[in-house]
Amino acid sequence: MEPVDLIKGSVKLATLPEVFIKVNEMVDDPSSSASDIGKFISYDPALTARLLKIANSPLYGFPSRIDTVSRAITIIGTRGLRDLILATSVISNFTRLPSEHIEINAFWRHSLYCGVLARLIAVKCNALHTEPFFVSGLLHDIGQLIILNKLPEMSRETQMRANDGIMPLHQVEQEVIGFDHAKVGCELLRSWGLPETIIDATEFHHEPNRAQLSPLGASIVHIADVIAENNEVSPDNDEEISSTANVDPVAMAITRLEESAIEQIKEEASLQYNAAVELFLPQAV
Repeated sequence: MEPVDLIKGSVKLATLPEVFIKVNEMVDDPSSSASDIGKFISYDPALTARLLKIANSPLYGFPSRIDTVSRAITIIGTRGLRDLILATSVISNFTRLPSEHIEINAFWRHSLYCGVLARLIAVKCNALHTEPFFVSGLLHDIGQLIILNKLPEMSRETQMRANDGIMPLHQVEQEVIGFDHAKVGCELLRSWGLPETIIDATEFHHEPNRAQLSPLGASIVHIADVIAENNEVSPDNDEEISSTANVDPVAMAITRLEESAIEQIKEEASLQYNAAVELFLPQAV
């Protein structure tokens, strides 16, 4: 069995809404203008309302109100808007996934925090476009949900063994299944036609030194993931954990971040994370 085998066949969750598929095509089509994309999105009132709510949220902090999709595209960009459509579509699809041993809201809270952190780290690293980093952070663990859906017993075993704290989940998965959720996630994103840089960042977020196409993306998502995990340690634990504990030194070297910058990013992330939870997980608030 290979990771791609879990994507084939009956995984209905792997099918994205037509509106995303069409917008994705239009963004990559030189003959489609921003006005064309805005007009197409406007045909979906619910999506339009959600995108404008996101654009006017603390995630962006724009000083003036954005009241049209065309204005949102002008500020966020067509690719940025496409990435937001992807985020809302994926969370909507996968939040309905039944689960006995993965708390789905906790999963998405972690993923959203990683997305927010990754976007802020990308800003600190002077990345030209930051929304792909939000998407990479948001979707870095998506393979876990595919494994849960296709291999429920193996998923249960890996989660239980990882909870013992002896070995991280991705290493347990490699022992039990033969590959990890990062490999499954990258195959899912590839089936969706996402950019190879996002796929690369997802595949190697546990091993940023192995990333070929996007070592910066993999490093940023890796750092965001570790910060989020360190932040989720039980408050009953008296031992204070550094934000960069367990971060691969290669990732720090690639991003050229200092620990002081990480602390500043965590402070900025707090408000944006709360806004993201309210926007993307309203049922969890």
